[in-house]
Amino acid sequence: MASRRFRLGPSTFASDEAKVGLERQQVRLRPPASSPGPRRVSPYDDVTILDAIGHTPLVRLQHLAADARNEVWVKCEHLNPGGSVKDRIALAIVDAAEREGRLAAGSTLVEATAGNTGIGLAIVAALRGYQLVCVMPEKMSVDKRRALRALGAEVVVTDNAPPDDPRNFKHVARRLAAERGALLTDQFNNVANPDVHERTTGVEIWEQMQGRIGAFVAGVGTGGSITGVGRALKARSSTVKVVLADPVGSRLAGLVNDGALGPDGSYLVEGIGSSDVSAVFDPDVVDWAETIDDTLSFDTAEALVRREGLLVGGSAGTSVAAALRVARRDDVDGPVVALLPDGWDRYYTTHFDPAWRQKKGV
Repeated sequence: MASRRFRLGPSTFASDEAKVGLERQQVRLRPPASSPGPRRVSPYDDVTILDAIGHTPLVRLQHLAADARNEVWVKCEHLNPGGSVKDRIALAIVDAAEREGRLAAGSTLVEATAGNTGIGLAIVAALRGYQLVCVMPEKMSVDKRRALRALGAEVVVTDNAPPDDPRNFKHVARRLAAERGALLTDQFNNVANPDVHERTTGVEIWEQMQGRIGAFVAGVGTGGSITGVGRALKARSSTVKVVLADPVGSRLAGLVNDGALGPDGSYLVEGIGSSDVSAVFDPDVVDWAETIDDTLSFDTAEALVRREGLLVGGSAGTSVAAALRVARRDDVDGPVVALLPDGWDRYYTTHFDPAWRQKKGV
């Protein structure tokens, strides 16, 4: 696996230099701008931070999987501009709403979010001129609330209520959108969510692995990532396995492994796991589920930071802990790819704080 596209050879550099030389020849000086000061002439004048979403690196674990039967690779979605995989769906959802004429200039967006989709939407809203309201359950970290407010979003914090309770963050978001005449971006039910992962994330993984992949492992927040990537990979390979990494206490592992939602429990890892099944999650794409407790998730996240240099959060720990199990199985043929959903900067006050872990008993 040493000759992947991220290792550039001499011919690649020569080709790039030729391309740059051609681009320089094609650049022509423009008339002076009417405003004072020089204007930079560049072929990238129209590029914004939104163009940096996607095409994230895929890297091999160097230490944690040293004794595994199969290699373990990780898709670094924490390196998106907003620090998470949710940047992809934020842009896709807004793009779809604009194409369909559901957004006017200065419109307000409302989303029920664990934080990451809200951050992605805040970046898109800043570039497109929209307002944003994010509704978050109380269990989500203070770091995420602060980040959203710093980005200009209004943050509404709700009780940690179950799905059938009117205080649940999804219900509160729906009511707020109706009351304010705003657009509910609705990541849990919006088809743009799995579609963008099928078109981009899954295709990127397939191409980066050069079609050599035994299994893909990810957690489920909305279920868009695992559904879209799973569809893309299974359309290209009849042998690839798709595995759910689920927190102990989430009911989704029971649905996948036993055909019925499992017992409901509490857990501390953020952004993944659920008591119900969102409309965008297709359990039929998943071959089986691995359950990971909070302690193992947080320990693995810490190991990813300290031993692999990957600055990721607890849900990445869940994904990689499950991937390490999968990589040791005899019935998986080929490298295992795990999704790293977000970065560590949203968890400084939670599981990266030893005092917090001691207080929570994890």
